[in-house]
Amino acid sequence: MNRPRLAVVVPALFFLVPMALRAAPSALSGAGLAAHVCSACHGPHGNSLISSFPKLAGQGQAYLLMQLHEFKEGKRKNAIMQAMAAGLTTAEMKAVAAYFSAQKMSRGLAQKRYVALGRRIYEGGLPKQHVPACMACHGVSGRGNEPAAYPRLAGQWSAYVYRQLVAFAHNRRPSPEGIMNYIAKRLTPAQMKAVASYVEGLR
Repeated sequence: MNRPRLAVVVPALFFLVPMALRAAPSALSGAGLAAHVCSACHGPHGNSLISSFPKLAGQGQAYLLMQLHEFKEGKRKNAIMQAMAAGLTTAEMKAVAAYFSAQKMSRGLAQKRYVALGRRIYEGGLPKQHVPACMACHGVSGRGNEPAAYPRLAGQWSAYVYRQLVAFAHNRRPSPEGIMNYIAKRLTPAQMKAVASYVEGLR
């Protein structure tokens, strides 16, 4: 009899997020927005407690801002995030992106069985499959490239990274110039899981 509860929570969040934005003072700082609007899913200071929601702490400010704009414009699809972004001004998006980028991301853990393959893909790519090295864009340590708005991968939930790779592969998520769509389509599910686990363990 208790099974429907989870099904009720997500739709409830969809309706509560816009209400929270309307109720919040317009002068809320990035920290205020994070605490009142974002923390329910993304956790205290941007470190989500479950892999259903990505960690935002330590993520590049330019990347976070770009994603918020894409949600608001409907380019990136997610019912909850589209509803949340719809109520934010450009100034508020900049403020909350700056706040999360200044926080420290919690550490992740790579599964040993995936490390060898994951490292090979991340550092050297898969030339026969025309897959470039991930570190070329995301950095040797996986901390991203702020000027280019390439995201930090180090420490991110592997399950979340895997889901995004699948979304890229099936064109359910856009990427600049289609780069990630091109790459993800050339990876097998096993290779996606390996590189996703590897980057979670990066510091």
